[in-house]
Amino acid sequence: MFDGQQLSITEKVDAKKQKLADDEAWDFLKKAREIVVGRGKKYLVFTPSKKNREEILKQCLGRTGNLRAPALIIGDRYVIGYTEEMYKKYVR
Repeated sequence: MFDGQQLSITEKVDAKKQKLADDEAWDFLKKAREIVVGRGKKYLVFTPSKKNREEILKQCLGRTGNLRAPALIIGDRYVIGYTEEMYKKYVR
């Protein structure tokens, strides 16, 4: 997927060791201009606001209540979860 791309990882966090849930997750997510969330074979795109906070958290948190992985920050866009189509469009 990333062959030939000029990508570099500036920070890597183990989601099993550093949990982000509920308010902490929202504090992280609300800083984005755009949040792209992959679930199953589909993805959703959000602009964070107080009005859609609960929907964003519902989509971004996994069964354990922790932020879903992988979670990428690309400029001011946050890419949460994975679908091949989403990565082709948003991860460059």
